[in-house]
Amino acid sequence: MGMCATPRPVIEVSGIRKTYGATVAVSEVSFEVGEGEIFGLIGPNGAGKTTTMECVEGVRRPDRGEISILGLDPFRDVYQLQNRIGVQLQQAQLQKRIKVWEAVDLWASLYTKTVDADRLLEQLGLSGKRNAWFMNLSGGQKQRLFIALALINDPEVVFLDELTTGLDPQARRAIWELVRGIRDRGKTVFMTTHLMEEAERLCDRVAIIEHGRIIEIGTPEDLVRRHCPERTVLLATDHTLAEERLRTILTIETVTRRDSQFTLEGKGDDFVTEVIQCLSENRIRVTNFRTELPNLEDVFLKLTGHSIRD
Repeated sequence: MGMCATPRPVIEVSGIRKTYGATVAVSEVSFEVGEGEIFGLIGPNGAGKTTTMECVEGVRRPDRGEISILGLDPFRDVYQLQNRIGVQLQQAQLQKRIKVWEAVDLWASLYTKTVDADRLLEQLGLSGKRNAWFMNLSGGQKQRLFIALALINDPEVVFLDELTTGLDPQARRAIWELVRGIRDRGKTVFMTTHLMEEAERLCDRVAIIEHGRIIEIGTPEDLVRRHCPERTVLLATDHTLAEERLRTILTIETVTRRDSQFTLEGKGDDFVTEVIQCLSENRIRVTNFRTELPNLEDVFLKLTGHSIRD
């Protein structure tokens, strides 16, 4: 096979389009998901994330375009695929008065091969809730049960849609850990989220979707580097010549000063280093120093002209 940097694609989507009446939900979407990566489709609600995912899963048929999962067609080869992919349910698909163990049992009965259900519940921290009714679970516990159901058939590819919406930060982090664990077991995860921090923490690569089109694909670091080279350094110093010296930094763009507080803005990966060198060469004593680096939220803003929360 030689030195192959990119893993083989497990999901290939090319030129899919999906309309509902006059509404174009997804227009000309193409991307590939490599084996063993967490790939995130990110964008605001209504951008086409869920529709795209449902087309890939084989839940909805696109009007046109090609989709292949593990080399199979999600519509033609639905029975072969069923045992190899895991889909996270939406809330509405479980009865309120089903017990956790019953739900897992029911789900397991749909597949030819399954993992050890008790061990799965234990791994997901649900052992103590085996006999609880679904309706009595907390939001985080429900989400963990949905992950359990998606993993019961030991799938190669796992689909997770808006996984942590509505959860508190602690539950959210616990779920992130679980998702990393899925990837660590060699599986491929295809997820959607409108939470930029979630995408940044979890995804190996992301595709930004807006108005049914993918406008950018890459690793989070790569997208930040490409679109937001700005760097900010905030520091405090009483040194009388600080401002004059700092202005000599080549990559500096603006210096703003309020009393002893300085805000320095520049571009590129070397900017922060140059600020530090300037301080040390001029023996400028600082009482506070921190950097602000852009993130995916900033990339989104730059590419679309609006915040993801709008």
